[in-house]
Amino acid sequence: MRVPRGTGALTVVLVATLAAGYAVGDLFDLLPGRFTLAPVPAEPDPFPTAPGAQGPAELATALEPLSEAAPVPLADEVAALVADLVADPRLGGEDGVGVLVTDVATGTVLAEHRADEARVPASTVKILTAVAALDALGPESTLPTRVVQRAPDRIVLVGGGDMMLAPDAGDPDVVDGRAGLGDLARATASQLRLAGRTEVALDFDDSLFSGPALHDTWESSYLNGGYVAPITALGVHLGARRTDVPYPPRYLDPARHAADVFAERLAEQGIVVVGSPRRAAAPEDAEQIAEVRSATIAEITELMLTASENTVSEVLGRLAAVATGLPGSFDGAAEAMRNAVVAAGIDPGRLRVVDGSGLSAAAGVPPAVLVAMVERMTRPELGSGLREAALGLPVAGLEGTLGDRFLSSSGNAVVRAKTGSLPGVTSLAGLVLTADDRELAFAVVADDTGEGGQWGPRAAIDPFVDALAACGCRGE
Repeated sequence: MRVPRGTGALTVVLVATLAAGYAVGDLFDLLPGRFTLAPVPAEPDPFPTAPGAQGPAELATALEPLSEAAPVPLADEVAALVADLVADPRLGGEDGVGVLVTDVATGTVLAEHRADEARVPASTVKILTAVAALDALGPESTLPTRVVQRAPDRIVLVGGGDMMLAPDAGDPDVVDGRAGLGDLARATASQLRLAGRTEVALDFDDSLFSGPALHDTWESSYLNGGYVAPITALGVHLGARRTDVPYPPRYLDPARHAADVFAERLAEQGIVVVGSPRRAAAPEDAEQIAEVRSATIAEITELMLTASENTVSEVLGRLAAVATGLPGSFDGAAEAMRNAVVAAGIDPGRLRVVDGSGLSAAAGVPPAVLVAMVERMTRPELGSGLREAALGLPVAGLEGTLGDRFLSSSGNAVVRAKTGSLPGVTSLAGLVLTADDRELAFAVVADDTGEGGQWGPRAAIDPFVDALAACGCRGE
């Protein structure tokens, strides 16, 4: 979920820009909504509340082991549904669509269409990011933000990958803002006063991550529109300049901004920071003064999957890389994600990972890889990372980017899937429970849909998945 984090003044021009950004925001899967490049009303529809909405504990039961005695849909019946789907002109033509449907319990392919061909995945690639991070870091691990002593009169703020720091007190009930720079400053000030110091210089160390902070294949509008922030190992509320709008303008250097905020919190505690914070790596043997910790990786991953949060996904990819001995860069994250696929026993085939968020149109993921990963998510014996990633997928009609889809259909509350949207790309990959209580895994990736926005492709894909949910499909 997203949590409001404050207010601020904004110029008329910026208001107009952000309003436009909100209207097209759903195109990039950054918030739930029905918005595309098509004209939208001035006032967006409110986030829907589905009847009988379930809490997290109840939603988790959707992944409990199911009886293998439930009837398997006939392959011919499912194949007919797939044939109708790929022939739908709203998906741009049969050559631009990949589809795969399998029976989870047996792994049997029920129907497919070009499933081994790599296609632009958009945000469905976040499934791979989630598994890589959970496997590498562990679901219960947390991210430290520390202060260490460089010299008697100089301290270092050290980023551990938490870009969701609160500017003051942390909140134990949220993910974005669990750890707070104000709490860290108060603990630091206490230790400094015990040492007789009320004046220090401040460095900040964001060297955990390396390489470019923005990917060179991303459109400039992604940063300008607030869809993603520069990726650093340290940041306040994902680098947002304000927090009361869906797509906030971002600081170009989120780590430096965090250091400035930390200096302000120290000053409030009577500790004078001399000069401006400077970027410098902390000595490896520096003594730690204070520390705060983020939400768990499982909680962070769930936020990333449910809200399709791009900045969080890029951070998780880099953390997975660092944890497995790779550089904390885009390239390192891509390698860590590919390694996670192989470690899950999946043939990567033509897999081409570029980033952790799916913002890059240069990526290529076969639907077969997405489905294989989703299948394994339902089998806890294969690793906690897979299971936790499955529990983070949004539930149709109830959560996140699926919160306003399948609201009054057979798919409501029985489809758990990751959405994906880019210009010319619409994708959906996940799990569906049939009317006969058989669990199926599916992926639909259409990456040549043209410039008509998301309405058309979604209007083709959603009824297909809904038909799977309603399916007896036993030739009766």
